[in-house]
Amino acid sequence: MNMSFYTAAVGAAQQQDHLNVQANNIANVNTYGYKAQTPSFASLMYSNIDGINSEKLPRGSGAKMSMTDTDFQSGAIDETGLAQDYAILGDGFFALYDPSSGEISYTRDGSFTLSQYQRTNADGDAETDLMLSDGQGRFVLNDRGALLTVTDPEADQPVGVFDFSSTDGMVRVGDNRFVPANKDGQVRFGTGTVKRGVLEASNVDLAQEITKVIEAQRSFSYALKMVETSDEIETTANGLRT
Repeated sequence: MNMSFYTAAVGAAQQQDHLNVQANNIANVNTYGYKAQTPSFASLMYSNIDGINSEKLPRGSGAKMSMTDTDFQSGAIDETGLAQDYAILGDGFFALYDPSSGEISYTRDGSFTLSQYQRTNADGDAETDLMLSDGQGRFVLNDRGALLTVTDPEADQPVGVFDFSSTDGMVRVGDNRFVPANKDGQVRFGTGTVKRGVLEASNVDLAQEITKVIEAQRSFSYALKMVETSDEIETTANGLRT
């Protein structure tokens, strides 16, 4: 089969993945704290590899979407006036502790709420604390890296800001949360400041995303046209043999 057929088919499939990334960004244009994803493409190798009986087999051709990067640029600040809404001005993340798994994840979405947390004190008795949480069972850490206990719901809470030496490769784990990769280094206190009664909007640039969608759509259609042309060439060549 003509290699152009495979190259075009791979290209069409990769452009579909490209469209999926842009569609997800557009869908989250109004999601507080959302960080846009950027697809990265890489060319496949054009060299051959040794197959059975020393037969040379193609290793690949065309392009693939190798990874998606995350744009951690800050979004606009929206006034909400809600007592438990917080935004970070500058760099850094809020930290969320999941008591069911012990996992600590990081987010820029500061739309928090008040939740009750039951714990056992030193005497073995059960006590209930009022905590700041994300409303999904995860609790916010304070500026000392401990669970944030709320004594006065109307007061500003000492919400912690945390950061890493690098944010490259941070892994999305759902609900606008991230966990660091090994190369991001150890967590440290961030330099950003916390403001109450506001939320950070999504950093998705809708005009830019629409432009990328058009680009991906055109690339997809060109790849399909290449598949069609390659098929016609093969059909014609096969017809000449009979």
